[in-house]
Amino acid sequence: MQIPIEALNLLMLNVGYAEHNADWNWKNVFSPFTRIFYVTEGRAYLHMHNTSCELRPNHLYIIPAYTMHDYECNEWFSHYYLHVYEAFKAETNAFEFYDFPTEVDGSEVDRLLLDMMCQLHPEAQLPASDPTAYDNQSSFSGFVKRYNDMPLFDKMRLRGATLTLFSRFLEHATPRMWTTNERMQKVLSYINNHICNDIDIDELAEVACVTKPYLIRLFKQDLGSSPLKYINQKKVERAQLLLITEEMPVKDIAYELGFNDYSYFIRMFKKTTGKTPQMYRNTMR
Repeated sequence: MQIPIEALNLLMLNVGYAEHNADWNWKNVFSPFTRIFYVTEGRAYLHMHNTSCELRPNHLYIIPAYTMHDYECNEWFSHYYLHVYEAFKAETNAFEFYDFPTEVDGSEVDRLLLDMMCQLHPEAQLPASDPTAYDNQSSFSGFVKRYNDMPLFDKMRLRGATLTLFSRFLEHATPRMWTTNERMQKVLSYINNHICNDIDIDELAEVACVTKPYLIRLFKQDLGSSPLKYINQKKVERAQLLLITEEMPVKDIAYELGFNDYSYFIRMFKKTTGKTPQMYRNTMR
């Protein structure tokens, strides 16, 4: 299944070039945006999913949003970085369609693209390398506003460069098994189009034209999850983004996402993230 290009609504938050001397060591980094690195010199390590990846010169790396990870750097290390996030779109995002490689070979074109973005937008560099200095509500909101206030030609140029870099990973990505199942395609499209509604499993069974028990088996077989768990995960991810980009009260966010029972939303959010929505917002301030 092909992803429509308009579904890749990637917006730039930050771009810059950083040099480190054994001082790029951060743990439990978890953000609502995707990171892309291009390493120019030295060596460092990325730890995520219980695996480690050596960050090598002339290679590109990607870390999807909402992925817990650590950085380890014991020597000289320099790299370009690009932070992007997906605006509120109904379509399923690319990471749901494909398994992406963490590393791909870089090229001079990739480096030049990132260098151009840095030169055109020096104001978009990070204030510090410590994620806690920028991975918070006030900074994130400021980065989004800066992008939204850009003239259209700037956004077009940044979107083109970002999609070019993103395509380097998509070229080597592997379609997930469920993408060949038309029923699952319809169901996931329906979920993403109605993520702000109270989605009923019976509705999904009707969309797929199967019985409810069979739909549940399809979900567990193709996604390793029940339909309800998948829906709640997507709602929590949307809630996390709203909590750091909007000033809406937590109760309004719950209602915005189709939760009629506010207490259930609190319990479900805490079960998924380990924090209540307000605790999560406070840690991101």
